[in-house]
Amino acid sequence: MVKVGEVVNVRKPPVTYSFRILKTIEQRVGAKLLPEIYENVTDPQQYELLEMSRISGFVDRARGTGRPTKKERRAMDAFVDPTLFGFGDFDDDDE
Repeated sequence: MVKVGEVVNVRKPPVTYSFRILKTIEQRVGAKLLPEIYENVTDPQQYELLEMSRISGFVDRARGTGRPTKKERRAMDAFVDPTLFGFGDFDDDDE
């Protein structure tokens, strides 16, 4: 049971969303009425964390396509590795 004014935290890795209850209800309602029921008070840093995880190198695959083939995996690794370890191989001999 929740009360008016209470803040509810919802963990959906890697983010924890926070919602303040504005009004309690007895039955389910349509999506158009939700802004009257709760307010999103999630910390902006949580959204930054979400954005960082999106650009961290995870390559999203379409649902139902299964595991990548060896060729696809190598292509993904070639795409992701430069962003994880720098933007190219630079020699340190230029001192």
